[in-house]
Amino acid sequence: MTTNQGVPVADNQHSLKAGLRGPALLKDFILREKLTHFDHERIPERIVHARGSAAHGYFECYGPQTELTSAAPFREAGKITPVFVRFSTVAGERGSKDTARDVRGFAVKFYTDEGNWDLVGNNMPVFFIQDAMKFPDLVHAVKPEPHHQMPQAASAHDTFWDFVSLMPESTHMLMWLMSDRAIPRSYRMMEGFGVHTFRFVNARHESLFAKFHWKPLQGTHALVWDEAVKISGCDPDFHRRDLWEAIESGAFPEWELGVQVFTEAEAEQFSFDVLDPTKLIPEELVPVTPLGRMVLNRNPDNFFAETEQVAFCTAHVIPGIDFSNDPLLAGRIHSYVDTQLTRLGGPNFHEIPINAPIAPVHNNQRDGLHRQAIHRGRVSYEPNSLGGGCPFQAGAAGYVSFPEPVQQDEVRGKPEKFAEHYNQAAMFYNSQSPVEKAHIAAAFRFELSKLTVPAIRRRVVSMLRNVSDDLAAQVAEGLGMPMPDPMPRALSEAPKPEVDKSAPLSMFARPGVTGPASRKVAIFVGDGVDGNLVAKAGDALSKVGAVGRLVGPRVGLFTAKDGSQIEADASFENEPSVLFDGVIIPDGEGTAKAWTRDGRAAEFVKDQFRHLKTILAIGDSVTFVEGAGILRDEADPGLLLLSEPKADAFSLFIKALARHRHFERETDPPRV
Repeated sequence: MTTNQGVPVADNQHSLKAGLRGPALLKDFILREKLTHFDHERIPERIVHARGSAAHGYFECYGPQTELTSAAPFREAGKITPVFVRFSTVAGERGSKDTARDVRGFAVKFYTDEGNWDLVGNNMPVFFIQDAMKFPDLVHAVKPEPHHQMPQAASAHDTFWDFVSLMPESTHMLMWLMSDRAIPRSYRMMEGFGVHTFRFVNARHESLFAKFHWKPLQGTHALVWDEAVKISGCDPDFHRRDLWEAIESGAFPEWELGVQVFTEAEAEQFSFDVLDPTKLIPEELVPVTPLGRMVLNRNPDNFFAETEQVAFCTAHVIPGIDFSNDPLLAGRIHSYVDTQLTRLGGPNFHEIPINAPIAPVHNNQRDGLHRQAIHRGRVSYEPNSLGGGCPFQAGAAGYVSFPEPVQQDEVRGKPEKFAEHYNQAAMFYNSQSPVEKAHIAAAFRFELSKLTVPAIRRRVVSMLRNVSDDLAAQVAEGLGMPMPDPMPRALSEAPKPEVDKSAPLSMFARPGVTGPASRKVAIFVGDGVDGNLVAKAGDALSKVGAVGRLVGPRVGLFTAKDGSQIEADASFENEPSVLFDGVIIPDGEGTAKAWTRDGRAAEFVKDQFRHLKTILAIGDSVTFVEGAGILRDEADPGLLLLSEPKADAFSLFIKALARHRHFERETDPPRV
């Protein structure tokens, strides 16, 4: 293996650092060449995170945090900082589907009084690799295979699993990727994480380590896999549409920003290394301190000018925020800025309106492609006397990096704690509910069944044996293969983890506080339907902020039982079941018989049942639902089959809808 200049590469696994836990070095020409080539491989869309959606909003600080940090957004209670947030998938191209099983990007640009700060994170708190040297390899592996460019926006293929099965440090992230976190119900219903360990620095230049968390007010909710697959066919823009419509309707998404803060002395006592991006800090060890809330309240005016041209860079920090020596973060600090040079046409991408800071800009940088500013005068250097010495250095009032001492040998390698790969993967699995565990096993089974090389499957299952023999056995059985021996560990004696099970790692730990608000419900209509029930259903949903859509065999007008006209704005054909969170099927003269003759109506109800959603049928519609193969179960709170209208029918439906899904109905394989 050589560089592009033909120089032999001794170590392709580690960046050059000043000591095993020291900072990555700018003079590492091998790392820089590798990342620079990777950054410029594709234009004009992003190499990763190409498929994105975004919105404007604001961050509101709860109270002064000046003891922790001098960062502008956290200085006083009620302080408002404008933000622009972009959500994205990672592996797919710009035209790919929203509901692929994938990590989701969660990037926030704070337009602060002291410049722009980009908190560029994901909806998962850990990552696949420990060192930026491996990032091009990871992305090359997960992207479509180069000989035939398949599959698009999917990790279920040989090259991805070949790579990660040879990189046991990926095990923890694989657990997250195979969990329901990888198929969120909505961008509004997923957590966000800064992933890396950062530094808070206060005005006295005292520093604490910090890890950032975004907690959604709407709770953490996911799709089920069969639903995600079907949505990708009928509405590839599902998440983009959901975010746009929620904001347009006034159901503004909201998150709470929290931070885990801890000292270097505390970090040294952990069984894991806080500089390792494949590890998280359990909240039982370091609680999350709330800092403020973020509200998204305005959609972009132009997708290209804003969502597509926005440039997020981990290097964009402000006074009060600094970096740790995380070796993956070190590569990102270089790589994100470098990528924009090609993607946005040169070094002046900061002058594009969506990227421009609200703080004034004064420096001696000039010219370059797409320069917008028109500078006056003869001075473009510093120091100078011809321009009165301006612009002058800010000194202590400017950005001052935390003076971390560095006195170690230059090496390629990693600390010993980086060699433990399974404790936190096991912790994550042990923290899941039985439902979530079953979904993880099914996801591994599906992904690995797509592989054509049996040896790769064996390696992955051997990794899983170091996480959970029960999980490995389920996956092996689902693939019809014997259990392999566990993969050998790098450490003969792994450190004992502080936490074996962490409640916040289950999505069920955060049901949210908004209930059924913004949930989308289908109300069946047709000729002869009971118009009074249709109206009552719509009113009941509206009162709790849910959205009712009238769905019929076709769009257009229908004549209700009382002779009034009802207009369906969706049909079984153009908005199938997977686009709704529940269904109400009113009584009516002949409607149930008409729906029975329409296979699409039966399919609609079957998918609602199979995807664990709330179903309300009234009168003759009960016969239609049961005829569609739905199994009556009085213990199922999400299946409301009423022989006649009840005064509390819609309140019961809304109560059940607030649960989002009814997992007591789920079986593998499904009964319906």
